[in-house]
Amino acid sequence: MLHVRSIWNGAISFGLVSIPIKLVNATESHSISFRQIHTEDGGRIRYRKFCELEDREVTQGEIGKGYEDADGSIIPITEEDLSSLPLPTAKTIEIVAFVPADRIDPLQMDAAYYLQASGAPAAKPYTLLREALKRSNKVAIAKFALRGRERLGMLRVVGDAIAMHGLLWPDEVRAPEGVAPDTDVTVRDKELDLADALMDTLGEVDLEDLHDEYREAVEEVIAAKVAGEAPPQAPEPAAGGKVLDLMAALENSVRAARESRGEEAGDHAEVKSLPRETSRAAPKPAGGKKSTSTAKKTAAKKTAASSKKSTAKSAQGAKKTAAKSTTKKTPAKKTTSRKRSA
Repeated sequence: MLHVRSIWNGAISFGLVSIPIKLVNATESHSISFRQIHTEDGGRIRYRKFCELEDREVTQGEIGKGYEDADGSIIPITEEDLSSLPLPTAKTIEIVAFVPADRIDPLQMDAAYYLQASGAPAAKPYTLLREALKRSNKVAIAKFALRGRERLGMLRVVGDAIAMHGLLWPDEVRAPEGVAPDTDVTVRDKELDLADALMDTLGEVDLEDLHDEYREAVEEVIAAKVAGEAPPQAPEPAAGGKVLDLMAALENSVRAARESRGEEAGDHAEVKSLPRETSRAAPKPAGGKKSTSTAKKTAAKKTAASSKKSTAKSAQGAKKTAAKSTTKKTPAKKTTSRKRSA
């Protein structure tokens, strides 16, 4: 299955069923690693481990574990002490419950692993657990010991394999106290309409299309330096100002998102009054918006034509009046459509 070195060997305990497995990492880091160097001559900076009592460098084989007590004294803890702990999960992933996946708070998610069946005898019980998880639409909650401590895990099906996510214990997740704004804020329906319009315009994304642009930029810098060339220059940041008007910022965001997708930006009234009930589920087709725009333009032309009979000044006043009345009527039309759809 995976040509990756296992980091833990044991078994899944599923009632009286035991499934021999190997634990392998499900993720890998592609981040670029840097070394610390002496800036004057480029020499490597290395850390050496010294014993405080003997004032000498010690090897890895001479280093053990110790617990520092409240009074500062060190209590040695050996590997034998840890291996003899009375834990049923020392070499076992013990399933303790099956729960719906939405019961797990994403804040508890930790490292991810694949559970690989170990040998032919494990194939049947491994497949049984996998298919049982599929049919139940649940995840398994388990306890296991890894790297010197007991941990919580969640088992779920990924393709034809069983994956396990390490979970933080509930008391390790902080409550979000003091994080939200402590002032009273009123969000208007028009602002929510614009936020919905922006969400619909941005749409969805295939996560496979996303990539680490920062890492790629660092790789370009490294390649240029290896070739003896000047590293690429960063583009000038866009001139930004302090956003004072939330409505204007949302409108500009919707317009920019539409233009980036090659769509025609709607006028001010159309963007502002998208119905909240339908904006996320089914955005209105472009055809509907064009017909609305055409109707508005036709009405404006008729108003302008009838105003030509007056003087130039009265014509300008009629145009301004017509523009204001058109803007005010738009939300009323949207409200009517909402009542009919409801």
